[in-house]
Amino acid sequence: MSVRTAVIGVGSLGQHHARILGRHPNSKLEFVVDTDEKRSRKIAKANKTSHLTDFSVLIGKIDAAVIAVPPSYHYQVSKPLLQNGIHCLVEKPFTLSVEESEELIEMARAKNLVLQVGHVERFNPAIVAAVPFISDPKFIEVNRLGPYDPKNNYIGVVLDLMIHDLDILFSLVKDKVISFEAHGAKIFSDTEDIAKVRLRYVNGCVADVSASRVSTEKYRKMRIFQSNSYVSIDCAGKSLKVYKKKEGKTKITSFSDIDIKKPKLPSNEPLFYELDNFLSNVIEGKKSAVSGEHGRDAVELALDILKNMAF
Repeated sequence: MSVRTAVIGVGSLGQHHARILGRHPNSKLEFVVDTDEKRSRKIAKANKTSHLTDFSVLIGKIDAAVIAVPPSYHYQVSKPLLQNGIHCLVEKPFTLSVEESEELIEMARAKNLVLQVGHVERFNPAIVAAVPFISDPKFIEVNRLGPYDPKNNYIGVVLDLMIHDLDILFSLVKDKVISFEAHGAKIFSDTEDIAKVRLRYVNGCVADVSASRVSTEKYRKMRIFQSNSYVSIDCAGKSLKVYKKKEGKTKITSFSDIDIKKPKLPSNEPLFYELDNFLSNVIEGKKSAVSGEHGRDAVELALDILKNMAF
């Protein structure tokens, strides 16, 4: 089955959604949409499809859409599409308020539509491969750093970068946050350019999460301490290492007593896996593993962190 698709917003990220949907066997990319006509025409030509500047024209012509416009427009673009029976993958952050998230979730639920949120790191091969090794995290350290991009100065690092990790942590810890401490600094812009948060969960797990665009290179690492193992994840390098005692060992007397697993990971980009999952959910009528509810929970925590952040 081929799903009639469109990408709304073909900037730095949306162009890659269009590239993948234009080649995926389960997608027929009908349109790319952008208010910048020159941009939409260029991306349409590269993907052998049609271009538009008004997303409302899509209604009745597609089955599913990716919304990759700036976050402040996510709600107003997604709402009419859902109202008219179009499945949606909305980039992160899902919305800029919990109320907007709830409304979109209810709309999708009422019409039995797939509503997926673009937390692409959930589909990173390193994260996917790590999940079976994570059972009782006691302490988690996360660092997500990258260079400053003036085009993103309208949004801070909590909603732009850290929100990926807030979502991943919910999926790994599987419990609610009971308290947190948050610090930030505005180095280059009017929003936080660097942030550090310590989260405490109901089950006792503690997570230290750092996000920064005050860096010269990209760095995406997560370290997980458990009672019987240590898990090291490199999201940027797509690698995973799991350290634990070898079976039957009660005491470590040499390095040979340590079992280090380094699973071989698939090479496809996480965005491919995310879109493949979205198309499968649309075709099979399944709820996404990264649903509107997950997007809402990440937004709610991110907004709470920003409200209580010390500068």
